[in-house]
Formats: sequence, C-alpha cells, structure tokens
Amino acid sequence: MKKLILFSLFVCFSAVAFGQVLPSFQFGVKGGANLSKLSSHGTFSSDNSAGYYAGLWARIGAAGIHFQPELYLSGKNTTMTSNEAGSVGQENKVKFTSLDVPLLIGTKIGAAGVGVRLNTGPVISFILDDKQSFGDAASSAFKGNFKNQAVAWQFGAGLDLGKLGVDLRYEAGITKLGKDNYDGQRLNLFTLGLALRLF
Repeated sequence: MKKLILFSLFVCFSAVAFGQVLPSFQFGVKGGANLSKLSSHGTFSSDNSAGYYAGLWARIGAAGIHFQPELYLSGKNTTMTSNEAGSVGQENKVKFTSLDVPLLIGTKIGAAGVGVRLNTGPVISFILDDKQSFGDAASSAFKGNFKNQAVAWQFGAGLDLGKLGVDLRYEAGITKLGKDNYDGQRLNLFTLGLALRLF
C-alpha cells in the first residue's frame, strides 16, 4: 500500500514537471480597471483616478517559463492640482487614451488548470488622445504638453482557475510623459483585470 501511494505521488509530480517542460500556446481576451497617478516633483499634486483597459493576450511557454505579449486599449485619468505660485489650487483633469503593448516574462506555479503566475516586463504605450479640462478659464496656463508615447515597467501576479484568470499589477513609468512644462511627469498605475482563455 505504501509503495502504491509513493508510486502515485511520483507519477503526479512527474506529470506536473513534464507538463511544464512541453511547449504551449494560449490566447484570450481580458479587461479591467486601473488607478493612475502622475509623479509630481513638487510642481503639482496628482490623485489616483479610475480608468479602464480591454484587449487581447497570448502566452507562449516551456520549461516553466512563459512569454506573454498583450495588446489593449486603455483609458487613464488623473487630476493635476498646481502647487506653483500664481496658480496654486488650479486643476487640470487629464484623460489619456492609449494603445498599450506589455511584453512580459513570467512563470507559473501549479497544474491542472489552477496556478499562480508571476510576471514582469516593459510596457510601451502609444498615446492616441489626451483630453484636458480646467476648473476655470485662468487655469489654461496649467495645460500639460504630453508626448505621444511612453515606456513603463510592470510587476504583477495572477491566479488561473480553468479558463479564467485574475491579474493584479503595478506599472511604474520609466520615460517622462511631458514634453516641456512639468517635464518630470511619469505615469504610474495599478491594474486589476479579469482574463478569459479562448484556447
């Protein structure tokens, strides 16, 4: 009986290890919410504002390591409040629409469709539009001048339950988002999303 139990455990662990070595390809859709905030360096303050994202993901893996490229449309919102003399308290509400391309490397712990994933990698964001609105007419001087693309780095973890997945990530801005005025701006955000594996 003891030998049978040991043999069964050996078979199970071997199957898990063998399954991680074999190459695999997965594809699906995902969507969720984000909280974004601009770094300030003292010139202004910025709050965490809610936004959205939705798009596609793929996962190519072997030997316990996977490469996960993604493509999604993202809406990121924040409110900038000036701390500079002459414009203290003036607000600029900014809404970014971007096409985001994360290129992630990760690993998964688990088997039989259930597991925990760890991911990290760069994200390239192509800014499609930035809408700005001001609290009053005078605050138009507080207008931001933003670049049309930015690079960030993502860190995150995910949980897979069959074809469903949940992801929690933090994205730290690497490149500056502003062109000239307030050029120290970097966009940082948290994301929480739900993914569905199609195959």
